[in-house]
Amino acid sequence: MTTPEQDGAARLAARKPIPKPVPAYLPTAGSPLSVDKNLYSTIQQAARILTDEFTIPIRSGRAWTASAGSIIRISTPEGPQVGDLNIWNLHNPRERFWASRTKQLHASHVSTYDRLWSNLPFMRPMLTIIADTLSWYGQDEHGGRVHDLLGTRCDPYINNVLSGGEFDFHCHSNLTRAVMEYGLNEGDVHDVINLFQVTGLDEKGRYFMSPCPASKGDFVEFLAEQDVLMALSRASVSLLFFALGVSLSARVCSSTKRLADSILT
Repeated sequence: MTTPEQDGAARLAARKPIPKPVPAYLPTAGSPLSVDKNLYSTIQQAARILTDEFTIPIRSGRAWTASAGSIIRISTPEGPQVGDLNIWNLHNPRERFWASRTKQLHASHVSTYDRLWSNLPFMRPMLTIIADTLSWYGQDEHGGRVHDLLGTRCDPYINNVLSGGEFDFHCHSNLTRAVMEYGLNEGDVHDVINLFQVTGLDEKGRYFMSPCPASKGDFVEFLAEQDVLMALSRASVSLLFFALGVSLSARVCSSTKRLADSILT
């Protein structure tokens, strides 16, 4: 009689050779997963009109609005720093960023020409990445990549479960406070994209974080595909081992290059 371990080994051996997997979602010509790179590059390089600019200090967050066609730049003005970003449709907050589906449609870590998608039943692009000064990072020797969709925001609840400690400046808390002036509450805060964060899975599939590779002046730029409300938390130093006191900056511009209506739907 075989043991469960022997039976499992035999069943695994019977599966071999396992063909190399093919990504579940691949862009095809005309697919919403494919963007017109020439058009988006032209928009990214076009003249802009600055409409808003601000800096987010340590242990805080901020929310702001951006109209369809706006370009939003989120940067690290002082050096390495991570930011947790939430997105809602400005007119209907039930439509919000869906990190899991975005991860399936594009990748676990996103970069230029990837899109950030909304939840069901809306299922449409909210933002498209049009520039990323960390696109050179690729995959490091440990399998880490930047701009993370694998993990999510830190929060006071798991902190209390694991350590029993009380701390009210997690990204979840910062995002909650930031959106209150727009009539939203804690229940509206959702899974984030961790900008400038390097993460991956180790050989046992366990989540890990690595130091942020951003330098002073690095940035990610997004094109708003619809009117959006955005909220950004400047990640807690004590949790993510990055340079103390470093801030994040956001800049919102209107582009002089108009998008075709079909891209904004």
